[in-house]
Amino acid sequence: MTNRVQGSALHYFAEGNTARGSVSLFDSSLQDLDRIYILKGSPGSGKSTLIQRIARTWRDRGYEVWLLHCARDHTSLDGVIIPQLKAGIVDGTPPHVVEPRLPGAVEEYIHLSEAWDAHFLRQQRDQLMRIQDEIDRCYAEAYAGFAEALQVHDEWEAIYIEHMDFAAADRLAERYIELLFADKKRKEGPSRANHRFLGAATPIGAVDYVPSLTRGLPRRYFIKGRPGSGKSTMLKRLAKEAGERGFDVEVYHCGFDPNSVDMIIVRELGLAVFDSTQPHEYHPERSGDTIIDMYTACIKPGTDERFAQRLQDIESRYRTKMKHSTQLLAEANRLHRKLEAIYSQAMDFNLVNQIREQIEKQLQEIANSL
Repeated sequence: MTNRVQGSALHYFAEGNTARGSVSLFDSSLQDLDRIYILKGSPGSGKSTLIQRIARTWRDRGYEVWLLHCARDHTSLDGVIIPQLKAGIVDGTPPHVVEPRLPGAVEEYIHLSEAWDAHFLRQQRDQLMRIQDEIDRCYAEAYAGFAEALQVHDEWEAIYIEHMDFAAADRLAERYIELLFADKKRKEGPSRANHRFLGAATPIGAVDYVPSLTRGLPRRYFIKGRPGSGKSTMLKRLAKEAGERGFDVEVYHCGFDPNSVDMIIVRELGLAVFDSTQPHEYHPERSGDTIIDMYTACIKPGTDERFAQRLQDIESRYRTKMKHSTQLLAEANRLHRKLEAIYSQAMDFNLVNQIREQIEKQLQEIANSL
């Protein structure tokens, strides 16, 4: 094989712990792939390690890889996509169940249960059931807490929506449509929209991959503003415009409320536009970085000061609910590690390695055919 420099890696989440429960955007990342390996197996069966090793192998060979991080533990991977091979390997166990479109022709199930000691696991049945029930309880309470936090966040937004100049917001959006796209239009082929999460609520709090996702892009636009000041609406308009002009667009949904959008990237134009407020607040640090201030442009002056006490109360209640749900995610993760410890005792990892090597061999055959 020809020597290559190390390939690039794109980090993001395809599943989130949100105010609307566990939400999956896996299907978007898997669109147009010709080969998808769907891993089935228990906690501790080596799914994430298998994915990480394959990702490292192909990145070392100079291929771009998309790394789908796990919202329940961001240090683990739920999948890897190798776009040049039109192939991917994903964890197909709950909560991110991957439904095959063309089983056998495109999707192939890989059952890591072939490598476990079923007799040992049956002996642990009662303990496994108790731990799993506790994990389910933690997630149910965490999602209920996030839903309550969203209701509080709606109160927060309502203040600014009531004092928003919508005509000014429309003018600002039109200005940036002209600035970003002008008369640019890609002529060949259909456009593709990739829907993802730029960040997620995790057991350690909010985690995002904005620096990684925007690395190397010459133009970055940091949208500043308050809840309800039109940030997501502007991003949706820009994403729609990019698609209508024929550009591929990466649409990054909010890890708290997936109905909102936090970032768009149009790599063909070298640009990213994103909500740069907490919990993913960043500041310009290089040439090409620009701030879009929605508060100054669209919100009635003095709104912060007029409602300061009420806003402080809302923010305090919101932070309290978010903190409690994060603690529940951390407890669920602690319990999950207990499950992993039991299941890992039942695994023959030599067989898991053989399965990985077989996947690697098939991927190499795909590469050789290109």
